[in-house]
Amino acid sequence: MAILAGDYLLARASICLARLRNVDVVECMSTVIEHLVRGEVLQIKDSRTGVADIEGYLRKNFYKTASLMANSCKSAALLGGGNVSPEVVNAAYIYGKHVGVAFQLIDDALDFEGSAASLGKPALADLNAGLSTAPVLFAAECHGPELIPAMARKFKETGDVDLALRCINEADGVRRTKKLAAIHAEKGDGRSGDRFGAEPVQRFARSPGVPRG
Repeated sequence: MAILAGDYLLARASICLARLRNVDVVECMSTVIEHLVRGEVLQIKDSRTGVADIEGYLRKNFYKTASLMANSCKSAALLGGGNVSPEVVNAAYIYGKHVGVAFQLIDDALDFEGSAASLGKPALADLNAGLSTAPVLFAAECHGPELIPAMARKFKETGDVDLALRCINEADGVRRTKKLAAIHAEKGDGRSGDRFGAEPVQRFARSPGVPRG
């Protein structure tokens, strides 16, 4: 039923896209679907080995999360019409990309710090599901010999979860994850000197005729 519901929502979204009659936006949002598939393939590959590196993990997260935000922001800019410069379109994309990456990293960190009430899911859900998220990958850089075997078997043996938590704590994995999220957030709003910062997007948002709701 869940798969059918997803297919239905995708079909309805496709109809809504077609009604926009904007080829660039249709192409842009269709890219999101392609990226979601790529992200799932990468996750399947990781699930077979149980081990990933931080660069591969971030690439997968871009395909599964950040691409949606990046291309949605880009589409919003494209829908602004002919008065929107390529600079603004690129800035919107970069903004969404970095915000999307930061969002997923913070979600990773909260899995180790939040509660079921605040998260809407059990704490340590990713770890108990055998997923090696950013805090685990940072810990593996310092504790590879003992942590990587547990990652490869997806933390299924008794004591694996406790081992991972100890390694994450000793390697300051959660703090490093938050720091990386903050770096991406700064890139998104232009504070890091990113080539396409947020200033063009902010100018566009202040321009006449742009809804403020």
